[in-house]
Amino acid sequence: MWDWIVEILFQVLRLIQGFAVDWGLSIIILVVIVRLLLTPLMIKSSRSTARMQVLQPKMQEIQARYADDPQRQAEEMQKFYSENKFNPFGSCLPLLIQMPILFALFTLLNNLPNYFSGENFSFYQILPDLTTSASRMFGQDLGASVPYLVALVLFAVLTLVPQLYMSRNQTGEQASSMRMMAVVMSIMMLWIGWGLPAGVLLYYDVSSAWQVAQQLFVTQKVIEKAKAEEEERMQNAPIEVDVVRRERKQRPHKKK
Repeated sequence: MWDWIVEILFQVLRLIQGFAVDWGLSIIILVVIVRLLLTPLMIKSSRSTARMQVLQPKMQEIQARYADDPQRQAEEMQKFYSENKFNPFGSCLPLLIQMPILFALFTLLNNLPNYFSGENFSFYQILPDLTTSASRMFGQDLGASVPYLVALVLFAVLTLVPQLYMSRNQTGEQASSMRMMAVVMSIMMLWIGWGLPAGVLLYYDVSSAWQVAQQLFVTQKVIEKAKAEEEERMQNAPIEVDVVRRERKQRPHKKK
C-alpha cells in the first residue's frame, strides 16, 4: 500500500544521488528535505500540545464533575472543545502523516540493491555497506563492526532522549511512567535495530538528532509562547456560571 510513496521517495533519492555521489550523504539530504517539509506540522502540533497542557485542569474538572453521567460528560467536553476552538487530536496529526513516509523509507532503504543495482552503498567508508546490518557485520569482522554498533547505540539513545525531555513537562506518576516507557522503548530499539540495514539506522539517527535539536531550540520556545498566549486568553475569558435548574414541584392543595 506504500508503493506510490516508495516510488516518489525513490525518484527523489535518485535525483539527490545524481549530485551528492555518496549514498550516506544522499540519505542525510533526504532527511533534511523530509524534516523541513514536516516542520510547519510539528510547530502546529507543539502549539496544540501547549494548549492541551493549559486546558488540562479544566478538562479534568469537567470529567470529575460529570463522572457519574458519561453522556453529559461527553456533551460538556464537546462544548468545551468548541468554545475553545480546540482539537484534542491536533498534536497527533504530524505523527499520522509521518508514519506512511517512515514505512515507505524503511521499504526503500531496506531494499536499495533492488532499486539501484550495481551501486556501492557506502557512507564515506565510515559505513562501507549501508545495506548490511550490525549483526551481520559483527559476525564477519569485529573491528569493522564498530561504526555499525555506534549507529545502533545512537538508534536507541536518540529514541530515549526526546521521551525523557517530554517527561519534564509531566509530574508524579505520569512522568515516572513516561520515563519507564522511554527506557523500555530504547531497549526494544536495540533489539529491532540489531538486524536493520545501516542505511535505515543512518536515516533514523540523523532524523532523531534533528528532532532533538528542534525540541531544544524551536519546539520549547513555541510551546512556551503558546502556553503564555493560552493562559492570557483563559484569564480574559468571561466567567461561566453553571446554572442548574431545579425541578418544579407542584404545590400541595389545602384540604377544604
